[in-house]
Amino acid sequence: MSNQRVAVFRKTHFNAAHRLNNPAWSDEENARIFGKCNLPNYHGHNYELIVRVTGEVDPNTGYVVDLKWLNDLIEHNVLQKFDHKNLNLDTEEFKNLNPSAENIAIVIYNILRGHLQSTFDLKIRLYETERNFVEYPA
Repeated sequence: MSNQRVAVFRKTHFNAAHRLNNPAWSDEENARIFGKCNLPNYHGHNYELIVRVTGEVDPNTGYVVDLKWLNDLIEHNVLQKFDHKNLNLDTEEFKNLNPSAENIAIVIYNILRGHLQSTFDLKIRLYETERNFVEYPA
């Protein structure tokens, strides 16, 4: 049963505030580029996160990865860092990085990638709103 790759998914959510702002730009330029996302007192989203892990099914367990383990990994390494936080002010990851959906997805990918064997593929899908979402890697 080798070479049968299966994708497994874990869906979760977190709530966080952020402000998109480039400190190298004027207030006017930031407002023009980022619009409401540049409001000085921040704004929040109910982010929906889908983590996809692809790999071969382990013949001993029937799993690609144990989804309980994946849930715990996400909870400990992502949700505890970002849920109910101001991403700009409360997290090291975004002290000097604009917390756009794109950057958040890349950060989450980099956090989780180090916990997975290299034989697994990882993809992050992050919904900022019901209609706006990103995937990394593309």
